[in-house]
Amino acid sequence: MKILVIGSGGREHALAWKLAQSPGVEVFAAPGNPGIAQVGKCMAGEPREAAEAIGADLTVVGPEVPLVAGVVDEFRSRGLKIVGPNRAAARLEGSKIFAKNFLTKRKIPTAEFVTMENADEARAALDRFGFPVVLKADGLAAGKGVVIAHDRAEAEGALATLTGKLVIEEFLQGREVSFIALCDGKNVVPLAATQDHKTVFDGDQGPNTGGMGAYCDAAILDEAQTREVMDRVIRPTVEATGFTGFLYAGLMMTAAGPKVLEFNVRLGDPETQPLMHRMTSDLAPVLLAAATGGLSGVQLEWRSGPSVCVVLASGGYPGAYETGKPIQGIEAAEATGATVFQAGTRPSAQGVETAGGRVLGVTSGGADLPAAVASAYAAVRQIHFDGMHYRTDIGRKGLQRYNIRNVGT
Repeated sequence: MKILVIGSGGREHALAWKLAQSPGVEVFAAPGNPGIAQVGKCMAGEPREAAEAIGADLTVVGPEVPLVAGVVDEFRSRGLKIVGPNRAAARLEGSKIFAKNFLTKRKIPTAEFVTMENADEARAALDRFGFPVVLKADGLAAGKGVVIAHDRAEAEGALATLTGKLVIEEFLQGREVSFIALCDGKNVVPLAATQDHKTVFDGDQGPNTGGMGAYCDAAILDEAQTREVMDRVIRPTVEATGFTGFLYAGLMMTAAGPKVLEFNVRLGDPETQPLMHRMTSDLAPVLLAAATGGLSGVQLEWRSGPSVCVVLASGGYPGAYETGKPIQGIEAAEATGATVFQAGTRPSAQGVETAGGRVLGVTSGGADLPAAVASAYAAVRQIHFDGMHYRTDIGRKGLQRYNIRNVGT
């Protein structure tokens, strides 16, 4: 079976790496990256053209931009099998306002909110919920269109950078969880829960990023909580939209139960890295079932121990950063037992060099969370490029139950 992965980041490398382990599967990527080239073939050109050129049996879409633009509709109109939502369902991520109105209409729990046409209107509404308050850009923003303002000055500063329509919503207290399910339009298969670390600095400080690390651990949600999320959030959404592909609900687990912070319409990045690392099921037939309405009765299997991904970023990220920095130590990191997923990289005369903000996702597992975190950071210490920075507290909230504060330094 020939499978095409659309995208070029760490999420797509993790997907390609996992699919390459499936018997009889040949992996392609459009456009891919140097890490993906080690497990499959990277192709230039438009995704549909690439799929038709290789005679792809299945395509899976990584990033949100082509989904919102309607790539799934285009593929299906030509009879090509693809995993992802159509353009209409992709509005759940493409517009925060659409998503919030959808949640309200379907009585799916979420934060109280108001929508504003522009920053001037938003300033007049800042005091409605008190502080902290959450400000969100309506459209796609690569994970960086959300600001938590702790006072009016911080809110005013954020409004100077956020353009277009906005959502202002109450700040929720609780534990944040990434919950992803694979859907075929009717049937739903939950993936293991993960926890992302969005802000750039330790202790959840600094501006939001696309994600500085994540971990996947059976202890994040128990069976009762998982059922509640499925019954109150995921299934109602799929029933209302006929959603196909990966539905990602960013949740706050509050004292009143789960509330939706946001929807994504694809796998998260960096959540995919620990998910693929921890999954023991053969992914290829599961994705084919999702594309053909055959998920009924499917269950995914996972290793008992958790997996952890630490993102190594370019100096200055999520602000301005330089590229072209040679990367050393990937082989040494993988010699420790970790898997290094490439994201913002490109080939160079010396091997690979930096080509983006989030450069690598160093991923490892262990018998328990402390062991997995320690293993990931042991691999991180083998890698170097000029300006490299990373959080040293990935998994910190999970580690609290072990009375461990920080093992990444």
